[in-house]
Amino acid sequence: MRNHLLILLAFGLALSSCSSGLHGIFDKKTPHEQYADKLDDKGLEKTPAGQAWLAASKAALDQPVTVKLPYQQQGYFPSDKSRALGLLFSAHRGERLTFTLEKNTGERLPLYADLFQQTASAPNQLHAADTAESAFSVDIEETGNYILRLQPQLYDGGRYQLSVSVGPSLGYPVSGNKTRAGSFWGDDRDGGKRLHEGVDLFAPKRTPVIAAADGYVTGVREGGLGGKVVWLRPAGKNYTLYYAHLDEQSVQEGQEVKKGDVLGLVGNTGNAQNTPSHLHFGIYTNAGAVNPYPFIDPAVKTAAPAPRKDLTATLRVTATRKNTGTDALKANTLLVPLAVSTQGYIAELPGGGLILAPITAVQPVKNAATSKDKPA
Repeated sequence: MRNHLLILLAFGLALSSCSSGLHGIFDKKTPHEQYADKLDDKGLEKTPAGQAWLAASKAALDQPVTVKLPYQQQGYFPSDKSRALGLLFSAHRGERLTFTLEKNTGERLPLYADLFQQTASAPNQLHAADTAESAFSVDIEETGNYILRLQPQLYDGGRYQLSVSVGPSLGYPVSGNKTRAGSFWGDDRDGGKRLHEGVDLFAPKRTPVIAAADGYVTGVREGGLGGKVVWLRPAGKNYTLYYAHLDEQSVQEGQEVKKGDVLGLVGNTGNAQNTPSHLHFGIYTNAGAVNPYPFIDPAVKTAAPAPRKDLTATLRVTATRKNTGTDALKANTLLVPLAVSTQGYIAELPGGGLILAPITAVQPVKNAATSKDKPA
C-alpha cells in the first residue's frame, strides 16, 4: 500500500510540473506572484486599488497590443492608477530574444517583466524578471506568439526604455569570414523528389567546422548522401546538430566539446562531390528536421531608437479613423499615452483598453480635462 501511495504522489508531482502557467506546491513563485502575495498579506488585495492592480495584470495578458520585432519603446507608467502593459509579438524557433530595460536615473520604478508563450489554453510563463533585473535573454523553442507583460508595483510610476533584439541561439558553425549561406531550407532536391533539410554554408575547402554550442558528439560516420558527417547534441537541448560533407572529421563519438571547438574541415564528400566545398548544416528533433537558419543567422536585429516624445501629456485624436478591432476612433478623443515607438503610440482609451495609434494621428494636449496627473 505504501508503494502505491508513493507512486501516486510521484505521478501527481510529475503532472503538476508539466502544467502550463501553474506552479507545483514546491515551486518557487515568481517575483510578480510574490508581490501579489504581499498585497494579500497586507489586506490590499481586497481593496479597490489592489483589485485594480490584479485586474490590470490579467488584462495585459488577455488584451495585449501587437508589435513587431525587433522592437524598442520609450515607456511611462503614471502613478494615478494601476496599469500593466502587454506586448504581443511573433518569434521563430531558434531565435534568441534579448530584452533590455533601462530606468531613468533617480526615479523609483519597481517594474516586473514577465514573458509568456501564448497558447490555446492559458499563457505559459517562460521567464520572470526581478525588479532589479535590467536584461535577460530567452531562446525560442517553438515558433508562435509571445507576450511580454510589464507592470510596476502599486502606487509606483515612472519612465523606462525597453528594447528587444533578435539574434541566433547557436554560434555560427563555420570558422572565419569567408563563408556564405546558400541553398536554404525547403529548396528542391533531385528534381523536386525531396526538399533540402538544412542550409549549405559555402567556404574554402578545409575551413574549420566548429561546435555551435557546448555538448557532446553522438555520431561520427562516413557514407551515404552526407559523406563524412558529425552529429552533435547541444547540452540541455532536445535536438541534434548535423554536420555533413566534411573533408575530415576531428572528433570521436562520445567526446565532450565546447562551443568553438573544431569538429572537422569543410569538404564536398558524399553527394556533394560535384559541387563547391560547403558544410551542410541541419538540425533534427524527435519529430524530424527543422529550419536551422534562425538558430545560426549571424545578423542580430535591433530596432531603430524610439522617438523622443512627452508621455506625460494627454493625446488628442486629430481626425476620425478606423482602428482594426475597435469601433471608429473619433476626432478629439483624448488618449493617455503609455509608450511610444517607431510603430506608434500605445495609449489608453477613455473607457479603458489600449490602442496602437500612429504618431501622425494624434497631437499632445497640455492641461487636458482628463489629465494623467488626475485620477481617471
